[in-house]
Amino acid sequence: NVIGVVGIGQDITARLAQEREYSKLIDTANAPIFGVDTQGRVNVWNICARKLVGYSTAEVMGHSLVQEFITQDYQASVQAVLDQALAGVETANFEF
Repeated sequence: NVIGVVGIGQDITARLAQEREYSKLIDTANAPIFGVDTQGRVNVWNICARKLVGYSTAEVMGHSLVQEFITQDYQASVQAVLDQALAGVETANFEF
């Protein structure tokens, strides 16, 4: 038997505006920016990445960055860097 319900409301307007600003900053950056989830699937792909690589956001979102968009010669090293990043280990100036 349910005897009551408690609800809590919070105005998140400012947080949503801040998230939109971050998204705009990432998308308009003059450097390629991408993000992957814990499974290595692309979840961020900015305008510069699209121009540099030639794949649209729709083509890459949700797809495996390493398996589908990195040449076989570099897959192991790129995957290692992503694994380290997901573990909280920073890698600076990685080139492939």
